[in-house]
This record gives sequence, structure tokens and C-alpha cells, in this order.
Amino acid sequence: MDSIGSLGLQQGEGAPGCPQEGLPCPSNTSEMECLQQFKMTGAQLRQIQTSLLGSMEQALRGQAGPAPAVRMLPTYVGSIPHGTEQGDFVVLELGATGASLRVLWVTLTGIEGHKVEPRSQEFVIPQEVMLGPGQQLFDFAARCLSEFLDVLPVGIQGLQLGFSFSFPCHQTGLDKSTLISWTKGFKCSDVEGQDVVQLLRDAIQRQGAYSIDVVAVVNDTVGTMMGCEPGVGPCEVGLVVDTGTNACYMEEARHVAVLDEDRGRVCISIEWGSFSDEGALGPVQTIFDRTLDHESLNPGAQRWFEKMIGGLYLGELVRLVLAHLAQRGALFGGHTSPVLRSQGSILLEHVAEMEDPSAGAARVHAVLQDLGLNPKASDAEWVQCVCMAVCTRAAQLCAAALAAVLSRLQHSREQQALQIAVATGGRVFERHPRFLSVLRETVMLLAPDCNVSFIPSVDGGGRGVAMVTAVAARLAAHRRLLEETLAPFRLTREQLAEVQAQMREAMAKGLQGEASSLRMLPTYVRATPDGSGDMGSRGHSMCGAGASSSILELRVSSSWCVWPREVYPWPGVDVRGQGRLFDHIVDCIQKQGLSGQSLPLGFTFSFPCRQMGLDQGILLNWTKGFNASDCEGQDVVCLLREAIRRRQAVELNVVAIVNDTVGTMMSCGYEDPHCEVGLIVGTGTNACYMEELRNVASVDGDSGQMCINTEWGAFGDDGSLSMLSTRFDACVDQASINPGKQRFEKMISGMYLGEIVRHILLHLTSLGVLFRGQQTQRLQTRDIFKTKFLSEIESDSLALRQVRAILEDLGLPLTSDDALMVLEVCQAVSKRAAQLCGAGVAAVVEKIRENRGLEELTISVGVDGTLYKLHPHFSSLVAATVRELAPHCVVTFLQSEDGSGKGAALVTAVACRLAQTTRV
Repeated sequence: MDSIGSLGLQQGEGAPGCPQEGLPCPSNTSEMECLQQFKMTGAQLRQIQTSLLGSMEQALRGQAGPAPAVRMLPTYVGSIPHGTEQGDFVVLELGATGASLRVLWVTLTGIEGHKVEPRSQEFVIPQEVMLGPGQQLFDFAARCLSEFLDVLPVGIQGLQLGFSFSFPCHQTGLDKSTLISWTKGFKCSDVEGQDVVQLLRDAIQRQGAYSIDVVAVVNDTVGTMMGCEPGVGPCEVGLVVDTGTNACYMEEARHVAVLDEDRGRVCISIEWGSFSDEGALGPVQTIFDRTLDHESLNPGAQRWFEKMIGGLYLGELVRLVLAHLAQRGALFGGHTSPVLRSQGSILLEHVAEMEDPSAGAARVHAVLQDLGLNPKASDAEWVQCVCMAVCTRAAQLCAAALAAVLSRLQHSREQQALQIAVATGGRVFERHPRFLSVLRETVMLLAPDCNVSFIPSVDGGGRGVAMVTAVAARLAAHRRLLEETLAPFRLTREQLAEVQAQMREAMAKGLQGEASSLRMLPTYVRATPDGSGDMGSRGHSMCGAGASSSILELRVSSSWCVWPREVYPWPGVDVRGQGRLFDHIVDCIQKQGLSGQSLPLGFTFSFPCRQMGLDQGILLNWTKGFNASDCEGQDVVCLLREAIRRRQAVELNVVAIVNDTVGTMMSCGYEDPHCEVGLIVGTGTNACYMEELRNVASVDGDSGQMCINTEWGAFGDDGSLSMLSTRFDACVDQASINPGKQRFEKMISGMYLGEIVRHILLHLTSLGVLFRGQQTQRLQTRDIFKTKFLSEIESDSLALRQVRAILEDLGLPLTSDDALMVLEVCQAVSKRAAQLCGAGVAAVVEKIRENRGLEELTISVGVDGTLYKLHPHFSSLVAATVRELAPHCVVTFLQSEDGSGKGAALVTAVACRLAQTTRV
């Protein structure tokens, strides 16, 4: 048996009876038939839950169903309150409480637990206004607004208003909402299809008394959710059962087809009152539901669900049942009254009062006598049974719909156990306590994995409307601060073209030996591979780049053949302090089992060196966080050779020292003869390219080419990039081991981007834009925000909840809004880095084109580095920038696989071949 105790809910058809313990069951067939129609089984409720959930998901995908099921309307409310909202706001409620209009003055303090009670005034809307021209209704609303404000000590300028408009609308923005259809007894002409916010603005302007900015239009359900006091879980569902019924909830924006958004959340107004699936609702509809629908203002299949739940209709359903039973002789001795036969004579208030067992039989008698009836004692008991049957069914239907929403939240957020708060509002909840108890118990049956807290709304949703307005104002202010903070990172084409021009100038000066931030170092590599003359050569490459060293043994042939490769981390003492760095390198070589062999060695050394020949390299300065002592100004090849001699375990001939950028170009050049540029974007950044020898002042000769190591990481060290440097770049630079140096690298490479982001996040937190202004110790820890986090956070495949998980692992307690802002920060920092890199590449390829006097250059760039390879958008942003700044160059980017190691081996093999040829 699938049942919910006293609710009378069962799996199959059970014996008819009154849903209230202590009251006798009906004694005749008419009463039994009437009450039996309102009883529902668990299977029926689950069918409604499933059907409504299917309609919700269909509407989210933008698929039109055969019937107007549910609309799933975006409200453009993208954030729930976080407790810091403050200010004074005016709220105008229309349609939330039937034939009345309410104006409120709401003060939000921004202090948890401290509230200022709102001031409010309710105005009855005349029937002729509810059914007359639309302009008349909005003029009436503007007059009520002025009348309310006249008695308050407020100025006439700069008032912010939230407009609660509780009818089905199509919103295209927070302050743009088009009425779809009237409900709840309203039928004003010339409003459907119109923007109700503009109609209100026009009416306020005609009134002319106050300058009021209508900031947001809010459905009463959204207002109910937004005014919720947080409970054990976030309040992300609003439920209203008043004149009509509706619900809203926070949906993942990526699931809402009409928004075309990938990130964040948005509040969706389900408009479930229009749910009318005959397959699900047909079996639970009664003859009284059909009669009520036929006599309503909108007869037909429209709003079936609302007519079975809404407070506007519950009294009418009870009236129809009582009139039917009286006509059948089952009640009131077979007598009716003109009042009982009159539509609308029994209201929600009457039903709640008669159902309440604490009121006693005398009070039920009094209500019935007001209806012109002369009930017996038994009649009062059966009337109570009827009221309870109608209201129990309404609560169970509402619970089935709410369970569909909870199921949707569980699925979209992939949570096995959902903990959430549901804000409840409306007169049915306020005046009918038993409705909530039935609702709660039914939800527990239909959604057993959901821990739901039901929290009554404050001020009938009025405070929530003010909260929407306040949140909108807060988000707008935070957006301005965010944009101001990130504006220096959003580079224009003119700025990038200026970087390109300055780099061209610095390249030219460096080649001529003039003062320049670009050293333009000759590498003595005079040609790229042609893929033929070096086949069969064997070499060893020793790589020393970034945070580890690697040993690579390979044979250069028609395809790369790589033998076992090992990676050895640098001991920290060798990177920054005194220590035998080169002894450590030789130790790594020994671990490869090369003792007793005499082999040529190519040495990849990824730091600025002035080469005097292919096997001579004077270290100019350390970069990438290295700071080993007694090395700068020394020939690193000699230092390595001395370490080899000290160890005496291997006999290696260091044939060539190769920068990792050169190695990358050479390795890609083996596959593509057009590859004449090498680019590294990883821990650090650098580029090399094939320059005409006639332009290289420090090397003799005028014919041929030579690979030039630009060492562009130092570009801007002369102050030429100061116009692009931000306060955050300055912070990162000052905290580095080489302040004032490697400025270009510090704006581009992986060693620094995470730190730039961290400093931006600290600044935004200090402004109250992020993390509610609460500083965390973790975020103040240097290097805690790794550059790999940028790649992960910006990944298109990650949902926002995964972004939040990454940040929460850093001890950052954040909201969805925070996660979106962190995403924007990461995007701005990484995009600037990629564009600056692209401007540099554009400068290089344009110089090559002009060197050769070509109208159009076809060229390839070999690329290596973790940032370039792993970041989801970096490579495409670099390519796009190059296309824009170098339109006469057709540039192909080739990603290398361990390019620096292969390239060094290739340079070594070429050198060995040339040496052998010379001997012959």
C-alpha cells in the first residue's frame, strides 16, 4: 500500500471516506461519489510529477508542445541575495492579491538580523478598472503610488521601484516584460502584447509627481523566493498559492535555449497554472472542475492546473459540490438558496474557516446560515468533509508539481541528495495551515531524496521585490567596478599595433647592437632542416628548461624515433641558491645508463645566452625563477664540460648549445620546411626566427641566414610597455626575484598569469565585489592561484558548478555570481597575454616578409609550452591577433612534441654531419 497516513492517498482505489479523522464517512451514494472524485492515488500524483517535469524540460529546450503546457519564462533574475543589500526601495504590487493593488516602502539594511519593517498601503481596484482600458489601470496604479508617497518624508527624485506584476509575461530583460495573457479575473484591453513596464513608466510620467526609475519587473513568485530568509539550504525555489498558483526556481542558464548563455543561473517562472496535460490531469478532473472551467472568464483547456489549486477557485469548487449534493437531496434537506446558487458566493476564507476543526460546528453553522442555508448538525460535518477533500487534493497536486521542480534541480545539478529552501507565499498558505502540512508530507513521499525547508515569505513577497531591485542595483554597481578593473586588460587594435611597431623598432636596434630591450642574440644556427641530409645521424639531447631536466636519446631519420625519456625535477637549492647545478645535470645523464660511451650531446639551455659559436654560450641572466649563483657571465657549455670531467663516469662531447625556442623551430622545421619561427609560451616565453645575415651586425658575413634568439621576455624593460602595465602587473613584478626585468614575459607566461589573477581577486574582494568582501587567508598566499586554474576555469566543457568546485578547493566560499566574475577575470588576463603574444609574432613575421621583399609571406611557426598547449583559447587568440596585425602573412602554427629536445638533437646531428664533411 502506497499511502500517506491521514491524507487518504493510496496506490489503488480505496474505500471512500472523509480525509479528516474523527468525522464520519458519508452515508449515501451521492456523498460517496463526490468525495471519491477528489481522492488521488500515489500513481496518479507520480504521473503528474513526471508529465510536468517532461513539459518543463521540453519548454527549456525551446520545443513547442501540442498544448500550452508550461512556459518556463526567464525572469532575468540571475542572482539570489547574499545579505549585503541595502537602501530604500518602492514596491508596487499588481495582481498578487486579486482585486487590489499594494504599494510598499522597503528599507534594506545590509546587516544580518537587522530589519526595518516596511510601510505599506493597499488599494482596492474597482471592477470597472479591472475590466476596462489598460491605460485606465496603469493611471490608477500611478495615482495610488503618488498618494502613498505623498505622506512619506521622501524626495521627489531618484526613487528606485520594483514592479510586481503577477501575470504570465514574456521577459526580455529585467525591466522589459510583455503581457502574454490576463488571469485572476483581470481583462483590461490593449495590454496583452505590450511592455507593462513601459505602460507603468508612461503612467508615472503622466502623473508627473515623482521621478521614479522602474528598475525591475518581478513576478510575485520571484518576489517570494527573493524575500526568503535563508534556512538550512539556499532559497532557490519560490512557490505561491494565492488567487492563482505558480512556482519559480534557479535554473542553470546553459539549459535555457532562449538565452543562449553558457554560464551562470537564471530564475525561471514556470507558469505551471497553464499545465493542462489531459493524460495526467484528465483522470483526476471531476465534473465540478469542468463546470467551473465552463463558467470561468477563460473557459476551455486553459489553466486547468490553476483552477484545481488556486484560491480563486477552491471556494467555487466547494460551492458547486454543495449545490450538487443539495440538489440530490444529500445535504440541507434537499434545499438550496439563491446565494448558494450564485457564482462566487463561497470564498477561500469561508473554506478555510469551515475546514478548521478548532472553529467548531457553531462557526460552520454561522457561515452556512450566511449563505441562506439552514443546516442540520450532520450537514456541517459533511460540509467540512467536502472542504477538506477539495483542499487536500489541491495541496497534493501542488506537491506533485513541486516534486517535479525538485527532480529537475537534482538532475541539472547532479546531486543525489538535494538540500534546499522553498519560499512559500499567498493567502492559501497564510489562511490555511493544513495546506502546508499536506504539501510537506506529499513532497516527502514523491521526492524522498530532497531535504526541503519551507519558509514563509516576508510581506507577501513585497520585500522580495525590493530585494530583486536591490540585487539588480548591487550587481550593476559591481559590474561597473569589475569593468573598471578589467578595462586596462581589454586591449584595442590600436594598442596592439603599437606593441607590434615598438617590437619591430626594438628588433632593429638589437640587431645593430644599439641599446634595446631585445638582445637579438645570434644562435649560429644557419639553416632549418631540409629532412634529407641528416638522416641516420644519432645524437643525445640534454634539455634544461622550466622546472625539470630531461634526457632524450633519439635517431634522426625519416620519422622521429624516441628512446626512453625521463624527467628529473630540479632540487630547489639548485634553482635559487648556491649548489652544483651542473653536477646535478651530469647525475641525471648518468641515470640513463650511458657510462662508458662516447657520444655527442646537444644542450638545450632555455635562458638568455650570448653565443660566440654553436658550442659557446655566455649566460646573461637567469629567468623563470632560477637564481643559481656563480653562473651569470659564465660559458655554460664550459660549466657543463667541467662537471662531466669531475664525474668521469661518462664521455660526452658537447657539440651544440641550443635555446629551447630554437629547438622547437628546428624540430618543426624537420616536418615543415616553411617553419622559420620558434615560439615558446610556457613557464616563460620567447621567440626566435631566421634573419638575413646582412642585418646582424655582430656576425661577419652578408649572405645567408642565421637564427636569432630575440629573448623577447625582456621586451619593455626599457619602459616602452608602461602604458599597458597595470597596478596588478606592478605587484607581481615587485614580488618577483627580478623586479623591473622580463616585463613582457610577466604579462604573458604561465609563471605569472595566476599571480596577476590573484591580485585582481584581492582587489575586487576589497571593493566588496567578490566573496561578500570577506578576505581569506588562502587568497593572500603567494602563488596559490596556479596558471593551470585559468585553463581549467575557462574550459568550455566545464559547467559553472565545476568552476565553483575548483575555487572552493582554494578555500574561496563563493556564489554563482562570484564564479562568473572570477571567470571573467581569468578570461581578461589570458586574452591580454595571448594578444600580446600575437602582436609579437606579427612583428616577427612582418619583418621576415619585408626582409625578403614579398607582397605575401607563407610561413609556419613551431610552438611549444604548456600555456599555449593546455589553455583552451590561447592558441586561437594568438592566431586571430596575428591575422589582424599581419594581414599579408599566411601563418600556420605547428605544435611540437618535445620540440626543444628534438631540435637540440637535430642541431647536434647537423653539426656532426658538417664536421664529418669538413674532415673528409
